Amino acid sequence: MHNIKAKAKYHNLVGSRRAFERMMNKVAPRLTVKGFSYKPAIVGGVQCEWIVPDRCDASKVLVYFHGGGYAAGSPNTHRPQVSHMLKDVGITCLNVDYRLSPEHKYPAPIEDATAVYQALLQQGYKPENIAFGGDSAGGGVTLGTLLYLRDNNLPLPNCAIAISPWVDLTMSGDSHQKNKDVDPMLILEGFHVWSQHYLGGADPKSPYASPIFHDLSGLPPIYIQVGEEEMLLDDSVRFATKAGVDGIEVKLEIFPKLFHVFHGFWIILPEARAANKKLGEYLKEQLKPII
Repeated sequence: MHNIKAKAKYHNLVGSRRAFERMMNKVAPRLTVKGFSYKPAIVGGVQCEWIVPDRCDASKVLVYFHGGGYAAGSPNTHRPQVSHMLKDVGITCLNVDYRLSPEHKYPAPIEDATAVYQALLQQGYKPENIAFGGDSAGGGVTLGTLLYLRDNNLPLPNCAIAISPWVDLTMSGDSHQKNKDVDPMLILEGFHVWSQHYLGGADPKSPYASPIFHDLSGLPPIYIQVGEEEMLLDDSVRFATKAGVDGIEVKLEIFPKLFHVFHGFWIILPEARAANKKLGEYLKEQLKPII
């Protein structure tokens, strides 16, 4: 009976991941974008994918962490969105396929992100030429890893972008309830399942899982984008407020009447195209690629 239940849970998990892949494929049917090349790679022992524009400064790189509740998502699901974001920037991107829960618990994604970053440094990339970025749970990986690097006296990247980051695994923000009926991308009950699978008994206020509750001083500049009608709105607003109090250069932009990670719908939403362009312009301004 135990094996039957385990197999059922496994197949349900696999099915959920496949469903997420199918959904994102419908949003952006073409998995590649003209003007880019794509190459799988193992970096720091972690499966990744290089996204390389035809014209770029190869010394400048965005390390990107996809969303998916720490349980789903892959470079496939986010390849078109990230490519679109970078189409006029002139930098490369390392799209990280970090380990997922429930097979791999917290802090596995933080460990993977750190391993990738340290491997890049060992390969000769300079911290000032590297940016971090991610959406939703990947935004949590982005900001949690920055804290881990700081706490362990490792050099920090130039800057970070965070799209609707999940930075409070206690789900204490009012927007969870306020926007539960208007955000089409998220389900309130899902947060409890995702967080339990990821934390595996760890404290939900652990610093690299919920950085919103911890000292943020010393982090690099951060640009956050979030939709006004999404359940994770308060995560972004509260994090930005805390970062400002802690002396961090932080920019928060709230997009009216938009939902969780609307950026992925850039093919049909002009607001998504505009938001992605702003993220690209920020990275270009920070990293200053020479092309």
